[in-house]
Amino acid sequence: MLEVLLVDDEPFILQGLQLLVDWEKEGYHISTASNGKEAYDFVSNNPVDLIISDIKMPVMTGVELLKAIRTELNQDTYFVILSGYAEFSYAQEALRFDCTDYILKPVESEQLITILRKVSELNQAKTSRNKDGMLKEKAYMERTLMHLLSGKYDVTDLEYVTQKTNIDEEKCYVEIQLDEQNPAEDFSDDDKKAMLAKLYIAACDYLKDDSIFCIRDISDSEQVYDIGFVYSESMGQRLQLTEKEYLISFLEYLEANTNLSITVLVGKTVTGIRNISKSYGTANMLHSLQGFREKKNIYFYDEEYKVCESGLIICKKQLDALITAIERGEHVEIRKCVEDFYEEMQKTGVTGSTMNLNINYLLFQLIHLASELDSEVNQEEILRIISETTSEEGIRRGGRTHLCRMSYAYGEYLAQLRKNVSRGVLGDVEEEIKKNYASNLTLKDLSEKYYVNSAYLGQLFRKKYGCSFKDYLNKKRIEEAAKLLRKTDMKIYEVAESVGYKDADYFVNKFIEAMGCTPTKYKKQF
Repeated sequence: MLEVLLVDDEPFILQGLQLLVDWEKEGYHISTASNGKEAYDFVSNNPVDLIISDIKMPVMTGVELLKAIRTELNQDTYFVILSGYAEFSYAQEALRFDCTDYILKPVESEQLITILRKVSELNQAKTSRNKDGMLKEKAYMERTLMHLLSGKYDVTDLEYVTQKTNIDEEKCYVEIQLDEQNPAEDFSDDDKKAMLAKLYIAACDYLKDDSIFCIRDISDSEQVYDIGFVYSESMGQRLQLTEKEYLISFLEYLEANTNLSITVLVGKTVTGIRNISKSYGTANMLHSLQGFREKKNIYFYDEEYKVCESGLIICKKQLDALITAIERGEHVEIRKCVEDFYEEMQKTGVTGSTMNLNINYLLFQLIHLASELDSEVNQEEILRIISETTSEEGIRRGGRTHLCRMSYAYGEYLAQLRKNVSRGVLGDVEEEIKKNYASNLTLKDLSEKYYVNSAYLGQLFRKKYGCSFKDYLNKKRIEEAAKLLRKTDMKIYEVAESVGYKDADYFVNKFIEAMGCTPTKYKKQF
């Protein structure tokens, strides 16, 4: 329903205009004002889509009202002037201030209806343009944030973000992940994507204008359904909340409005957007450490890594033996070392901080071990994915079985690093994508088919092609979609489905990100 304001100093004319057409049927809600000043005050405090104003009025004329709205309020409200033949010169002056149209008195019903429908069409076109603009801006910001999170940004990225936020204030990366119990085996990929879409919409509703800093489906892992956003200290300050209070409120809102079980991971607080990749890296570490922590709905990196107790010890002898067994891929020895480690922990009297310290030592040593074999691979991401894929419901919070399974998988990953399985495998996978890009291809399925660790395969993709497996698959799908848009009369949703997208909105967003315009605009160009 569009808001229309009728302005005239003669009450009987106002009454006549209200009765002349069925305003509600035409999609308008009426308000009235008796002169230009009264109308100006109303527009200053209320949303108005269309003003129909007499040209000659006391206090402030219709032309003066139009000029004030354009220059003082800086609004693009549609404006229609009512004038007589003798006032035609005034109407011409109004056109210089972007007057939408004018109606000669006496006003006829058909003429007024024509004007109202013209304004409705103009408003629909403007709404469509604004939506396209917002989608473009959102897609561009997502791409810019991904550059910043990876640490591979340039001056252009910083300049763009500077327009949207204070780049020097304290920030942290926040990840919101669907809990394992949500994407259970009885849920299809479409079900999981629908859950993620629901979570993303709720997050954007809470963040409002700050939703531009929210990224949907950010993880490279095929097993993880998540969204992320960059928190700035000013977000909390506007609501007089601390960072922790704001994020807890955010979590509570998401749970209440989605009925989904979620986990929030809050990376290390850093100074300035230039350091946000460090915060992103620590959030990834929290993923890996969840399996050894007490289950929570929200984890803060600064709290999880804070060691306040004295007298903490590291079972270095047992852990170093476990690391050696992992490096050699000896499963029997790994089980023995894990048992030795837990026995030693029990002897010393396990506390939460002691366990955290020991697990942290183990994980960082494993990362270092892999980095020596391939320094270009994101080892924190690899460890996170391996930890997640080897964890099962009930085998969490420091479970020996989880630690054993993770150690087995990491040993296999190290073996593949040494063999450099990228020769041949990437070519086979690339050919598979060319043939079956529209199918529900996942990194996990391909890794099982070609006998390679999924986490490592994902990193090989990033190393060779400069993007994740998901991005590579999306690129192929968008290329095929562009061909269909150019050469067929298929509708947008039909094109989306034919190249493998079940969610048309997600397809549109990805298309804009890749091609710089909406599918509709792209199709019209050809």
